[in-house]
Amino acid sequence: MSENSTNKKEMGFLIDASRCIDCRACLVACSVENQVSNDVSRIWIKETGVTGQFPNLARFSAPYHCMHCDDPSCVSACTVGALQKSANGIVTYDIDRCIGCRYCMYACPFEVPNFEWDVQLPLIVKCDMCVARLGDGEAEPACAATCPTDAITFGEKSNMLAQAHQRIELNSERYVNHVYGETENGGTATFYVSPVPFEELGFPTGGVVSPAYSNRLVTHGTPAVAGSVAIGLSGIYLTIKRHHHDGAVDGEGEGETAVASTPTAALPEASASGNKTTPRERG
Repeated sequence: MSENSTNKKEMGFLIDASRCIDCRACLVACSVENQVSNDVSRIWIKETGVTGQFPNLARFSAPYHCMHCDDPSCVSACTVGALQKSANGIVTYDIDRCIGCRYCMYACPFEVPNFEWDVQLPLIVKCDMCVARLGDGEAEPACAATCPTDAITFGEKSNMLAQAHQRIELNSERYVNHVYGETENGGTATFYVSPVPFEELGFPTGGVVSPAYSNRLVTHGTPAVAGSVAIGLSGIYLTIKRHHHDGAVDGEGEGETAVASTPTAALPEASASGNKTTPRERG
């Protein structure tokens, strides 16, 4: 487990879809903080679109980024250690280690890691909870610091989860009775509360068990399996090569025996003058 921050408390987000006004200030703040364009921001918006019948129309949205899972599937799938789970709960990303294999994209049930398709040497793009910013002494990530409605709040993970349940208990008519991220994929550090079912917001509906364990069996076992296959194939190759060599030696011995046993009577007969003739002369 890598140590990427001086703060060893587990940190997390609480995101409230009922407070989001889709102003997208969080996207701008994210792109500025990471010095990238808006189209490769580490955060994007999930939304319901307009629902209901006129004049009773409604629309809900929520910022969406890395869930920072307790046992991250992306970390277990990364073969080069570019993704790491830190002591403070942040799933960090090391661009210098990444080889762009995209295994993390296939492993993540939340569809978080993105690929830089338009870059000549593309790599992965993912939220790292502004770990560098927190290391510099800032109190919260750029998205939470910028949100004008407090739809995004940041703090100690246990406090974020407690606040999520408190909001639901105090306003049961306002929220669905579920904290998204508490159990999904084995638990995460990003929690959501919402006035509409999360499926309507477009959130993935994954299981409650992280596949990270089975992923580790595959990725950690791959070198051993590859080595065993290489040794097995080398053995087969050497066996076949030896078989062909022995067959060639046996063939050469049989040829020599046939020549040595040729009967003398088969040779051309001598002429009356005592001179031997060749087949060409007789022809």
